[in-house]
Amino acid sequence: MGSALLLFAGGVHSLILPVRGSAEGFTASSLGLLGTGWAIGYVLGCLTAPRLVGAVGHTRTFGVMCAFAAVSVLLQAIVVAPWAWIPVRAVSGFCFAGAAMIVESWLNDRAQPSTRGKIFGIYTMVNLAAVTGGQMVISAGDATGFLFFAVAAIVYCLALIPTALSTSESPTPLTSVRLNLPALWRNSPVAVAAVFLVGISNAAFGTLAAVYADRVGLALTSIALFASIPVLAGALSQVPIGFASDRMDRRVVLLAAAVVALAADLAFVLLAPEGRTMNLFLVGVFGAAIFAMYPVIVAHANDHAPPGTSIQVSGGLLMVFGLGSIVGPLLAGVLMSEVGPRGLFLTTVVAHVVMIGFTLWRIARSPAVALAEKGTFKVSGPARAATPETAALAEGQMEAMPFAQPTDPPDNPAQDLPPAKEAPQH
Repeated sequence: MGSALLLFAGGVHSLILPVRGSAEGFTASSLGLLGTGWAIGYVLGCLTAPRLVGAVGHTRTFGVMCAFAAVSVLLQAIVVAPWAWIPVRAVSGFCFAGAAMIVESWLNDRAQPSTRGKIFGIYTMVNLAAVTGGQMVISAGDATGFLFFAVAAIVYCLALIPTALSTSESPTPLTSVRLNLPALWRNSPVAVAAVFLVGISNAAFGTLAAVYADRVGLALTSIALFASIPVLAGALSQVPIGFASDRMDRRVVLLAAAVVALAADLAFVLLAPEGRTMNLFLVGVFGAAIFAMYPVIVAHANDHAPPGTSIQVSGGLLMVFGLGSIVGPLLAGVLMSEVGPRGLFLTTVVAHVVMIGFTLWRIARSPAVALAEKGTFKVSGPARAATPETAALAEGQMEAMPFAQPTDPPDNPAQDLPPAKEAPQH
């Protein structure tokens, strides 16, 4: 319940800002910086929330996070200016990360091995439905007034009630993760490069999709659909994409998704569609590709990871994704200010072209993982809503072990493991 309310409020908040900002005449660069600020806060929240929880406990920290998230929404309703919105958006990103980690820690602590998969699946679906519902509710009223800021603030406050009234004992400490880029790169160069580029493209789109839709002339309901359809399409496409990635080289599957995404990028740039139907169709194809990439990348990296390091690998990749999320909205905002709405998809074109080129180079240089040594693909929600605790919940482990330090060429799982051990049967 707390997570659903949190994600619903987050969906309202994430869409009302670009819609209202665009109506107020904010530049695309300023609106892009909202995404950059949120990503900075989110990364810092993932890194520091475990210490805060260790100091004052889960319930108190969760309440503080929800309260500050509500305050940030109301401040943005009172002071409608980019100089105020950008740092306050960073505060909301920090709070959102901490609150999400606490919810996932509770689920992870209560889940049994026999029910963990079902719990994680239900949690993912609840979050997707809540985010979509929060975005779609924008179309039910006037997005240029105070109403939806108040709605987001109210729901953020309601989100703290289930945990505040809970009599359950606090769970174990949150999962801590550190960003070890050299170890991640040795484990899988494709995963590190691709997840950074996915962070650029997905965060740019997540921040500025509503601005693009508004500036090509779509109505408010269509703007909400333009932001929501890609997320749902990405959730649905993970089923066939995951099935394929478990049975063939995951890098080939990632490459295919990047090619589809690039085709959609080029369609937006070259065709410059203005009609509702064509825009929604193309953005559905685009979302089906880009929002299925992250779990493929994580699964590929974990195929190469030594036993007991899956959470550290997944958490590290999430931090790299966060770094890309800082860069993407900034680049896209600048391009949209210079060349108009298509600047958003020029940004994603660059990200996907580089991803395709690097993946092709790695495929030519390194063999695929043997089927017997591959793990299982796990469906996940958008990476922007993931935390290191998400990996702990999905994997069923309580803490991450440090990386092994392989010295053999990367992307060969048999060589990436410590020499004294046999290759694991993932």
